[in-house]
Amino acid sequence: MASGDVNARLLKAEAERLGFLACGIAKAEFLEREAPRLEQWLRQGKHGRMGYMANHFDLRLDPRRLLPGARSVISLAYNYHTDGVQEDPEAPKVSTYAFGRDYHKVIKKRLEPLMDFIQERFGDVAMRSFVDSAPVLEKAWAERAGIGWRGKHTNVIRQGQGSYFFLCEIIVDLELEPDAPATDHCGTCRRCIEACPTDAITPYGVDGSRCISYLTIELKESIPEEFAGKMENWAFGCDICQQVCPWNRFSTLHTEPEFDPRPELLALTKDEWYGMTEVLFDRLFEGSAVKRTKYEGLQRNVRFLGR
Repeated sequence: MASGDVNARLLKAEAERLGFLACGIAKAEFLEREAPRLEQWLRQGKHGRMGYMANHFDLRLDPRRLLPGARSVISLAYNYHTDGVQEDPEAPKVSTYAFGRDYHKVIKKRLEPLMDFIQERFGDVAMRSFVDSAPVLEKAWAERAGIGWRGKHTNVIRQGQGSYFFLCEIIVDLELEPDAPATDHCGTCRRCIEACPTDAITPYGVDGSRCISYLTIELKESIPEEFAGKMENWAFGCDICQQVCPWNRFSTLHTEPEFDPRPELLALTKDEWYGMTEVLFDRLFEGSAVKRTKYEGLQRNVRFLGR
Protein backbone atom coordinates (compact mmCIF):
# COMPACT_ATOMS: atom_id res chain seq x y z
CA MET A 1 0.00 0.00 0.00
CA ALA A 2 1.31 3.46 -0.91
CA SER A 3 2.32 5.79 1.89
CA GLY A 4 0.43 8.92 2.89
CA ASP A 5 3.19 10.97 1.32
CA VAL A 6 2.96 9.21 -2.05
CA ASN A 7 -0.83 9.41 -2.03
CA ALA A 8 -0.70 13.12 -1.22
CA ARG A 9 1.62 13.78 -4.16
CA LEU A 10 -0.63 11.82 -6.52
CA LEU A 11 -3.67 13.73 -5.31
CA LYS A 12 -2.01 17.13 -5.73
CA ALA A 13 -0.83 16.28 -9.24
CA GLU A 14 -4.37 15.31 -10.23
CA ALA A 15 -5.82 18.49 -8.67
CA GLU A 16 -3.38 20.56 -10.69
CA ARG A 17 -4.24 18.65 -13.86
CA LEU A 18 -7.92 19.36 -13.24
CA GLY A 19 -7.30 23.09 -13.02
CA PHE A 20 -7.16 23.85 -9.31
CA LEU A 21 -4.84 26.69 -8.36
CA ALA A 22 -3.58 24.90 -5.25
CA CYS A 23 -4.15 21.78 -3.17
CA GLY A 24 -3.01 21.24 0.41
CA ILE A 25 -3.68 18.75 3.18
CA ALA A 26 -4.26 19.06 6.90
CA LYS A 27 -4.88 16.49 9.60
CA ALA A 28 -8.57 16.18 10.49
CA GLU A 29 -8.70 17.29 14.10
CA PHE A 30 -10.33 19.73 16.47
CA LEU A 31 -9.55 23.37 15.64
CA GLU A 32 -8.41 24.23 19.13
CA ARG A 33 -7.03 27.67 18.28
CA GLU A 34 -10.16 28.66 16.37
CA ALA A 35 -12.67 27.77 19.09
CA PRO A 36 -12.16 30.80 21.38
CA ARG A 37 -11.83 33.16 18.39
CA LEU A 38 -15.13 32.03 16.90
CA GLU A 39 -16.85 32.16 20.29
CA GLN A 40 -15.65 35.73 20.91
CA TRP A 41 -16.59 36.88 17.39
CA LEU A 42 -20.11 35.55 17.88
CA ARG A 43 -20.41 36.94 21.40
CA GLN A 44 -19.48 40.40 20.12
CA GLY A 45 -22.21 40.18 17.48
CA LYS A 46 -19.82 40.59 14.58
CA HIS A 47 -21.82 38.10 12.55
CA GLY A 48 -24.65 40.64 12.34
CA ARG A 49 -27.92 39.03 11.31
CA MET A 50 -26.17 35.92 9.98
CA GLY A 51 -27.79 33.74 12.62
CA TYR A 52 -26.62 30.58 10.89
CA MET A 53 -23.05 31.40 11.93
CA ALA A 54 -24.00 30.67 15.53
CA ASN A 55 -25.45 27.28 14.61
CA HIS A 56 -23.54 23.98 14.63
CA PHE A 57 -20.66 25.41 16.66
CA ASP A 58 -19.14 21.97 17.31
CA LEU A 59 -19.44 20.90 13.67
CA ARG A 60 -17.51 23.98 12.55
CA LEU A 61 -14.59 23.09 14.78
CA ASP A 62 -14.21 19.36 14.19
CA PRO A 63 -14.45 17.73 10.72
CA ARG A 64 -14.80 14.32 12.36
CA ARG A 65 -18.33 15.36 13.32
CA LEU A 66 -19.12 15.95 9.66
CA LEU A 67 -17.52 12.67 8.55
CA PRO A 68 -17.06 10.01 11.22
CA GLY A 69 -13.59 8.53 10.94
CA ALA A 70 -12.21 11.52 9.03
CA ARG A 71 -8.43 11.59 8.95
CA SER A 72 -7.53 14.31 6.44
CA VAL A 73 -8.93 17.60 5.17
CA ILE A 74 -8.02 18.35 1.55
CA SER A 75 -8.17 22.09 0.95
CA LEU A 76 -8.30 23.42 -2.60
CA ALA A 77 -8.17 26.85 -4.23
CA TYR A 78 -9.87 27.70 -7.52
CA ASN A 79 -8.92 30.89 -9.35
CA TYR A 80 -11.59 33.43 -10.36
CA HIS A 81 -9.45 36.48 -11.18
CA THR A 82 -10.57 38.41 -14.26
CA ASP A 83 -9.51 41.52 -16.12
CA GLY A 84 -13.11 42.25 -17.08
CA VAL A 85 -14.40 45.64 -15.94
CA GLN A 86 -17.78 47.32 -15.95
CA GLU A 87 -17.80 49.84 -18.78
CA ASP A 88 -19.71 52.67 -17.11
CA PRO A 89 -17.59 54.03 -14.23
CA GLU A 90 -20.72 55.46 -12.60
CA ALA A 91 -22.69 52.20 -12.70
CA PRO A 92 -23.34 50.35 -9.42
CA LYS A 93 -20.59 47.78 -8.96
CA VAL A 94 -20.63 43.99 -8.67
CA SER A 95 -17.82 42.00 -7.07
CA THR A 96 -15.80 40.31 -9.81
CA TYR A 97 -16.40 36.84 -8.35
CA ALA A 98 -20.03 37.22 -9.45
CA PHE A 99 -19.32 38.25 -13.06
CA GLY A 100 -19.94 34.72 -14.30
CA ARG A 101 -21.82 31.62 -13.18
CA ASP A 102 -22.43 30.90 -9.49
CA TYR A 103 -19.20 29.45 -8.08
CA HIS A 104 -21.02 26.97 -5.85
CA LYS A 105 -22.33 25.14 -8.91
CA VAL A 106 -19.14 25.42 -10.95
CA ILE A 107 -16.70 24.24 -8.30
CA LYS A 108 -18.97 21.44 -7.11
CA LYS A 109 -18.88 20.13 -10.67
CA ARG A 110 -15.08 20.53 -10.86
CA LEU A 111 -14.67 18.54 -7.64
CA GLU A 112 -16.47 15.49 -9.01
CA PRO A 113 -13.62 14.14 -11.17
CA LEU A 114 -11.16 14.63 -8.32
CA MET A 115 -13.41 12.63 -6.00
CA ASP A 116 -13.73 9.95 -8.69
CA PHE A 117 -9.92 9.84 -8.88
CA ILE A 118 -9.70 9.35 -5.10
CA GLN A 119 -12.10 6.41 -5.25
CA GLU A 120 -10.40 4.83 -8.24
CA ARG A 121 -6.85 5.33 -6.99
CA PHE A 122 -7.23 4.74 -3.25
CA GLY A 123 -10.16 2.35 -3.03
CA ASP A 124 -13.34 2.60 -0.98
CA VAL A 125 -12.80 5.98 0.66
CA ALA A 126 -15.50 7.73 2.68
CA MET A 127 -15.55 11.44 1.88
CA ARG A 128 -17.62 14.61 1.72
CA SER A 129 -17.01 17.75 -0.31
CA PHE A 130 -17.90 21.30 0.64
CA VAL A 131 -18.10 24.52 -1.36
CA ASP A 132 -19.02 27.26 1.11
CA SER A 133 -22.15 25.24 1.82
CA ALA A 134 -21.77 23.70 5.28
CA PRO A 135 -20.37 24.55 8.73
CA VAL A 136 -16.72 24.30 7.67
CA LEU A 137 -14.14 26.95 8.63
CA GLU A 138 -12.60 26.92 5.19
CA LYS A 139 -10.07 29.71 5.82
CA ALA A 140 -8.69 27.90 8.87
CA TRP A 141 -8.27 24.69 6.90
CA ALA A 142 -6.66 26.51 3.98
CA GLU A 143 -4.14 28.05 6.36
CA ARG A 144 -3.42 24.73 8.04
CA ALA A 145 -3.06 22.98 4.69
CA GLY A 146 -0.51 25.53 3.47
CA ILE A 147 -2.75 27.08 0.79
CA GLY A 148 -2.07 30.54 2.18
CA TRP A 149 -2.26 32.75 5.25
CA ARG A 150 -5.21 34.79 6.45
CA GLY A 151 -4.39 38.40 5.74
CA LYS A 152 -5.32 41.34 7.89
CA HIS A 153 -8.61 41.49 5.94
CA THR A 154 -9.08 37.75 6.85
CA ASN A 155 -9.13 36.61 3.20
CA VAL A 156 -6.63 33.86 2.44
CA ILE A 157 -3.59 35.11 0.53
CA ARG A 158 -1.28 32.77 -1.38
CA GLN A 159 2.29 33.95 -1.73
CA GLY A 160 3.01 34.83 -5.36
CA GLN A 161 -0.64 34.39 -6.40
CA GLY A 162 -2.75 36.77 -4.33
CA SER A 163 -6.26 36.15 -3.00
CA TYR A 164 -8.66 36.04 -5.94
CA PHE A 165 -9.64 32.42 -5.47
CA PHE A 166 -12.44 30.35 -3.99
CA LEU A 167 -11.86 27.71 -1.33
CA CYS A 168 -13.38 24.26 -1.14
CA GLU A 169 -12.68 21.10 0.85
CA ILE A 170 -12.88 17.33 0.67
CA ILE A 171 -12.91 15.59 4.04
CA VAL A 172 -11.73 11.97 3.74
CA ASP A 173 -11.11 8.99 6.01
CA LEU A 174 -7.82 8.48 4.18
CA GLU A 175 -4.47 9.08 5.89
CA LEU A 176 -2.55 11.65 3.83
CA GLU A 177 0.71 13.42 4.62
CA PRO A 178 -0.23 16.89 5.95
CA ASP A 179 1.42 20.05 4.67
CA ALA A 180 3.11 22.66 6.81
CA PRO A 181 0.80 25.55 7.71
CA ALA A 182 1.25 28.76 5.75
CA THR A 183 3.16 31.64 7.33
CA ASP A 184 2.06 35.27 7.45
CA HIS A 185 3.54 37.69 4.90
CA CYS A 186 1.43 40.81 5.51
CA GLY A 187 4.23 42.50 7.43
CA THR A 188 3.46 46.07 8.45
CA CYS A 189 1.05 46.68 5.55
CA ARG A 190 -2.31 48.23 6.55
CA ARG A 191 -3.71 49.07 3.13
CA CYS A 192 -6.86 46.94 3.48
CA ILE A 193 -7.61 48.41 6.90
CA GLU A 194 -7.16 51.99 5.75
CA ALA A 195 -9.10 51.49 2.50
CA CYS A 196 -12.26 49.98 4.01
CA PRO A 197 -14.89 52.76 3.82
CA THR A 198 -17.08 51.30 6.59
CA ASP A 199 -14.24 50.59 9.05
CA ALA A 200 -15.12 46.90 9.06
CA ILE A 201 -11.50 45.68 9.19
CA THR A 202 -9.20 45.51 12.17
CA PRO A 203 -5.88 43.66 11.93
CA TYR A 204 -6.84 40.01 11.30
CA GLY A 205 -10.48 40.61 12.05
CA VAL A 206 -13.65 41.71 10.26
CA ASP A 207 -16.82 43.04 11.82
CA GLY A 208 -19.19 41.27 9.49
CA SER A 209 -22.06 43.58 10.44
CA ARG A 210 -20.12 46.52 8.90
CA CYS A 211 -18.76 44.77 5.79
CA ILE A 212 -20.20 46.01 2.48
CA SER A 213 -20.50 42.41 1.25
CA TYR A 214 -22.66 41.61 4.27
CA LEU A 215 -24.74 44.76 3.86
CA THR A 216 -25.45 44.07 0.18
CA ILE A 217 -25.89 40.30 0.29
CA GLU A 218 -26.53 38.81 3.72
CA LEU A 219 -28.54 41.59 5.37
CA LYS A 220 -32.21 41.19 4.52
CA GLU A 221 -33.47 44.27 6.38
CA SER A 222 -32.88 47.91 5.43
CA ILE A 223 -29.26 49.02 5.24
CA PRO A 224 -28.55 51.17 8.34
CA GLU A 225 -28.43 54.91 7.75
CA GLU A 226 -24.90 55.17 9.16
CA PHE A 227 -23.59 53.61 5.94
CA ALA A 228 -25.16 56.18 3.61
CA GLY A 229 -22.44 57.66 1.43
CA LYS A 230 -19.93 55.00 2.50
CA MET A 231 -20.76 52.15 0.13
CA GLU A 232 -18.39 53.27 -2.66
CA ASN A 233 -21.11 52.39 -5.21
CA TRP A 234 -21.05 48.63 -4.48
CA ALA A 235 -24.41 47.00 -5.23
CA PHE A 236 -23.35 43.37 -4.72
CA GLY A 237 -20.31 42.41 -2.69
CA CYS A 238 -17.12 44.46 -2.44
CA ASP A 239 -13.57 44.03 -3.73
CA ILE A 240 -11.86 47.00 -2.08
CA CYS A 241 -9.69 45.11 0.41
CA GLN A 242 -8.44 42.83 -2.36
CA GLN A 243 -7.97 45.62 -4.88
CA VAL A 244 -5.53 47.43 -2.58
CA CYS A 245 -3.63 44.31 -1.46
CA PRO A 246 -0.06 44.36 -2.85
CA TRP A 247 -0.04 40.57 -3.19
CA ASN A 248 -2.73 40.72 -5.86
CA ARG A 249 -0.32 42.23 -8.35
CA PHE A 250 0.79 38.60 -8.78
CA SER A 251 -2.71 37.32 -9.59
CA THR A 252 -3.11 35.54 -12.91
CA LEU A 253 -6.28 35.30 -15.00
CA HIS A 254 -8.55 32.33 -14.45
CA THR A 255 -9.07 29.69 -17.15
CA GLU A 256 -12.65 28.72 -16.20
CA PRO A 257 -15.06 29.48 -19.09
CA GLU A 258 -18.06 29.58 -16.74
CA PHE A 259 -16.46 32.46 -14.81
CA ASP A 260 -16.11 34.61 -17.94
CA PRO A 261 -17.88 37.96 -17.41
CA ARG A 262 -21.26 38.33 -19.01
CA PRO A 263 -20.88 41.04 -21.68
CA GLU A 264 -24.37 42.41 -21.00
CA LEU A 265 -23.54 42.86 -17.33
CA LEU A 266 -20.30 44.71 -18.08
CA ALA A 267 -22.12 46.97 -20.57
CA LEU A 268 -24.93 47.91 -18.21
CA THR A 269 -25.09 51.69 -17.72
CA LYS A 270 -25.92 53.58 -14.56
CA ASP A 271 -29.36 54.46 -15.94
CA GLU A 272 -30.04 50.83 -16.86
CA TRP A 273 -29.12 49.74 -13.33
CA TYR A 274 -31.53 52.22 -11.79
CA GLY A 275 -34.27 51.32 -14.25
CA MET A 276 -33.75 47.55 -14.06
CA THR A 277 -36.92 45.48 -14.33
CA GLU A 278 -37.42 42.09 -12.78
CA VAL A 279 -37.46 40.56 -16.26
CA LEU A 280 -34.01 42.00 -16.99
CA PHE A 281 -32.75 40.92 -13.57
CA ASP A 282 -33.87 37.33 -14.17
CA ARG A 283 -32.27 37.19 -17.61
CA LEU A 284 -29.05 38.98 -16.70
CA PHE A 285 -28.33 37.02 -13.53
CA GLU A 286 -29.65 33.57 -14.42
CA GLY A 287 -27.33 31.05 -12.73
CA SER A 288 -25.38 33.87 -11.07
CA ALA A 289 -24.48 34.36 -7.41
CA VAL A 290 -26.24 37.74 -7.65
CA LYS A 291 -29.52 35.81 -7.55
CA ARG A 292 -28.94 35.45 -3.81
CA THR A 293 -30.13 39.01 -3.26
CA LYS A 294 -33.29 38.48 -5.29
CA TYR A 295 -34.63 41.34 -7.38
CA GLU A 296 -36.00 43.23 -4.38
CA GLY A 297 -32.69 43.01 -2.53
CA LEU A 298 -30.66 44.32 -5.44
CA GLN A 299 -33.15 47.14 -5.93
CA ARG A 300 -32.82 48.04 -2.25
CA ASN A 301 -29.04 48.22 -2.64
CA VAL A 302 -29.19 50.37 -5.77
CA ARG A 303 -31.71 52.75 -4.23
CA PHE A 304 -29.51 53.11 -1.16
CA LEU A 305 -26.54 54.02 -3.37
CA GLY A 306 -28.59 56.64 -5.20
CA ARG A 307 -29.55 58.58 -2.10
